[in-house]
Amino acid sequence: MRKAIIISALAVFMACASILSGCSSKETIKIGAATYTETKIMAAIYKELIEDRTDLTVDITPDLLSNPMILKSMSRDDLDMALMYSGVIFSNFFPVKQTTDRKEVLKQAQAGFDKHYDFTWFDPLGWENTYALTVQEQTAKEKGLQKVSDLKKNQEQMKFGVDSSWMERKQDGYPAFIKHYGFDFKQSYSMDINLVYEAVANDRVDVVLAYSTDPRLIQYDLKTLEDDKRFFPHYDASMVARNEVLEKHPELKPIMNELVGEIDEETITKLNYEVDINNRNEREVAREFLAEKGLLNNESEGTK
Repeated sequence: MRKAIIISALAVFMACASILSGCSSKETIKIGAATYTETKIMAAIYKELIEDRTDLTVDITPDLLSNPMILKSMSRDDLDMALMYSGVIFSNFFPVKQTTDRKEVLKQAQAGFDKHYDFTWFDPLGWENTYALTVQEQTAKEKGLQKVSDLKKNQEQMKFGVDSSWMERKQDGYPAFIKHYGFDFKQSYSMDINLVYEAVANDRVDVVLAYSTDPRLIQYDLKTLEDDKRFFPHYDASMVARNEVLEKHPELKPIMNELVGEIDEETITKLNYEVDINNRNEREVAREFLAEKGLLNNESEGTK
C-alpha cells in the first residue's frame, strides 16, 4: 500500500513537472527598440499583436543606443526584430548607390539587409522620421510660408535655430543645405536639439530644424515646411526581422504585414505626444491604438 502511494505521488509530481516545463519552454520573441519614443511604441504594438494572435510571448529591450547595436544584437540572435528607418543604408552597413529617390532607398534597404544580414526589411509602415524645417503656424500665415523655398525671401530677417551637430556635417548638414537651396540665413544659432522647440515658441528664433514626428511640433503649434527640393534623406519606418525566426514561426509574417501603410506621420506624432507630453505608458497607448482599429481579438482580457 505504501509503495502504491509513493508511486502515485511520484506520478503526480512528474505530471506537474511536465506541465511546468511546458509552460517555461514557451517560446519568446525578442523585440529591440531604440531610444526614440516611437520605436518603443511600435515594439509595444507588435508585442500586443503577437501575443494576441499566437502562443508566443514577447520581450522588449528598450533604449538601445544605436543602429549598429541593434543590428549586432540581431545578428547574434539576441534580438529577433526591431523598427528601423530606410535612410540607415547610408551608414556604411553595406555598399549602396547614393540616391534621393524614395523607392530606390527602400529597394536597396530590402535587398541589402536580406543579402548581407539575412533579415527581412518589411514595407514601410506609412511615416518617415527625418529632419524638417518648421515655423510657428502664425508665422507661416503672416509670411505665406508653405515650403522651404519660401524662406529664401526672408533669409535676411529670420533667425534660424538648429542642432549644433547638423551645422558641422558637410555631406547632409548646413553647408550642403545652403548649396542645395541657394540661400543662407544671416542669423543662425546652434543649440541642443531639445532647446530649439522652446526657442521658437518663445520667439527667440523664427525657424528651427526639428524631427518630423516630434510631438513638440503639436505642443508648440509648429508647421512643417515642405522640403520641395528634396534635400533631407528619406527615413521611412519599417519593421525588420531575422529570416530565421520568420521561417520558424510563419504565423509572424502576416502579423508584421498587417500595419504596413497604416500609420501616417500625423498618427505616429499623436502617439508620441501621448507618451512624451501626456506621460502615458507605451503599452497603454499601443493597446488603445490597436483597440481603436479593431485589431485585438482578445481585447476584453486586458494586458497579459
